[in-house]
Amino acid sequence: MQSIGWTLIMKRGCFCRKETLNINGSRYTIRERLAQGGFSLIDLGENPTTRRSYAIKRITCHSIDDQNIALREIENCRKIDSENVIRVVDYELKGQADIVINTTSTLYIVLPYYKHGALLDHLQLRARKQDHMPEAQIVQIFLGVCEGVKAIHEAKPVPLAHRDLKTANICLSDSFEPIIVDLGSMTEARLQIVGQSDAQRLQDEAEERSSIVYRAPELFTVKSYCTIDERTDIWSLGCVLYAMCYFNSPFDPIYERGDSVALAVLSGNIIIPEDSIYTEDMHDLINYMLRTDPMERPFIYSVIERTHDLIQKLEGRV
Repeated sequence: MQSIGWTLIMKRGCFCRKETLNINGSRYTIRERLAQGGFSLIDLGENPTTRRSYAIKRITCHSIDDQNIALREIENCRKIDSENVIRVVDYELKGQADIVINTTSTLYIVLPYYKHGALLDHLQLRARKQDHMPEAQIVQIFLGVCEGVKAIHEAKPVPLAHRDLKTANICLSDSFEPIIVDLGSMTEARLQIVGQSDAQRLQDEAEERSSIVYRAPELFTVKSYCTIDERTDIWSLGCVLYAMCYFNSPFDPIYERGDSVALAVLSGNIIIPEDSIYTEDMHDLINYMLRTDPMERPFIYSVIERTHDLIQKLEGRV
């Protein structure tokens, strides 16, 4: 089940007949389609009583396995309490998936709606004018993303990892606070890989659920005997910070050329543009997270500490 990014589809589709959904006793009028993926779609819904808008995600499940994976997104959401991670407003599972008799179920998830869309949308608008975000604004937004990641990594009873952090999965609130969304790829952070079949399973899962240009090197070729932990997200964070500076992940140009992203990622060769307007401290922070050896990569606490240091330095320069 491919997760879908939260990038708003800019072409506004018109529904001539307004669809109404009843989710767990609350009614929602569907206004427009926001995004669509392989097995799920997101609509803009309005509660006619309160006039409040919501993003309504519906996931089609073809089997009990699909159903369990979809419900895991809600369970995971409930384990995290952070202003920088999306909260589930309500949900309902309708129907019963059965692969044998070919019946499907649909999971409806009611989520907050962020009218500013995703960080990706904001960066694409800036990219058209080559209008780079000021460094102070970048680090403030990035700090919020880090706080969200910290809450995910501190989940109880076991730490979790998002596994698909990217600019399309970070929404912006009315006050421009970042909100991490799309928790469908989230999983237990710390995994002991024992043997080739374990390794292959994780590799296949990463291929399906973690966007290639933000995917950590250890998920491209999973070793038969190793430990994977939450530092897969730190690599993705490095790519997010790079994209906030230069509009794209460092591996987007390689993907667009049709060259091997896996080779580029595993080489660990991060190219900072020669005409970069950002400080050496910013470049260092990016490189700090983009270490190919996961055991040399920092945990989120060290990233937050360095980000605070950079904020203080920038404030001192003003």
